[in-house]
This record gives sequence, structure tokens and C-alpha cells, in this order.
Amino acid sequence: MSKDNLFELLEKISRKPGLYIGSHSVTALRHFLVGYKFARQEIGMLPTELELDFYQEFQPWLQRHFQIQTTNSWDRILLFKYVDEKTAFANFFKLVEAFLQRDR
Repeated sequence: MSKDNLFELLEKISRKPGLYIGSHSVTALRHFLVGYKFARQEIGMLPTELELDFYQEFQPWLQRHFQIQTTNSWDRILLFKYVDEKTAFANFFKLVEAFLQRDR
């Protein structure tokens, strides 16, 4: 599976979060990604299948992974689980990798 733009961007953010979102904040990361998705839609860039899968299935997957039921966004789920922004931010990238590997 080749990496798509969203996941290449996530790799860059994980290496240099201050450059992209200002700090190690899972909340800032989600806000950035919402803006990224919106900007791409505005210029007519359609999401790839892998990106659509992330946008539609990551939050429900997290609910199953942590065995909780909520309508909260994925950043709120991570903050509930890990309590602070920095720890939630660090674990986000591990969880995305697990999410992408889930069907293998």
C-alpha cells in the first residue's frame, strides 16, 4: 500500500509538530486536519480511498479499540484515555499505524 498525501503529512507532523501545529497537541492536530481536509475540498481535490477510510472509520475504530461508546471526536477520545495533550499526541501516531494495519 502506498502512502497517500494525508499520511505523508502526518509523518511530517509527527517529526516536527511545532512547524505545522505549534505544539505536541492532539487537539491542535485534529483542528489542523479538519482545515487540511476542507482546503483540499475547496480546490477540488478528492480524498483517496485510504483517506476516506481514515476520515470515516478512525473514530469508530478507536471506540472499539478502547471499548468505549461515545460521539466525541477522536482527539477527545485520546484525551480521555491519555489525559494530557502531549501523551495523546504521541499515541495518536501509534494508533493510526495500528488502524492502517488492522485488516492485514
